[in-house]
Amino acid sequence: MQYFQAVKIGKDRAAKSQMMLFNLSGFAMLTITTKKKDGQFVPVGEENFVAVIHTPDGYVTILVDEEGYTKAQSKPLEKDAAKEIYKKARESGIVEYSGKQIEIWTERHPTIQNEL
Repeated sequence: MQYFQAVKIGKDRAAKSQMMLFNLSGFAMLTITTKKKDGQFVPVGEENFVAVIHTPDGYVTILVDEEGYTKAQSKPLEKDAAKEIYKKARESGIVEYSGKQIEIWTERHPTIQNEL
C-alpha cells in the first residue's frame, strides 16, 4: 500500500474514533492515522478499544486499535473525569484494551484503567 493510501484510510478510521469519543466526552482529538509495520506504512486498525493513560498533564481517555496505536484521545482530565468517560465508553459497547501499554505519537504509555 502506498503511503498516501494508508494515510487516507487511517484518517477515515481515526476520524470515526474521534467522533465516537467526542460523543462520549464532548471533546476529542484525532491522533495517529498510520503505523509502520515491516518497514511499510499501514493505516491504523478499524476496531476501537478504550484505555486510560496518565500523562504529566493529567489522565487521558483514549481509543486505540488492536495493537495499541492511539486513534483518538480526550484532553487531559482529572482522574474522576477520565474514569467517567471510560465507563461511558464501556457501557456503549467499546471493549477495554487489554494491552499493558499504548503508543501515541512517538511515546509509549502504560495503560491504567484497571487502577482507577
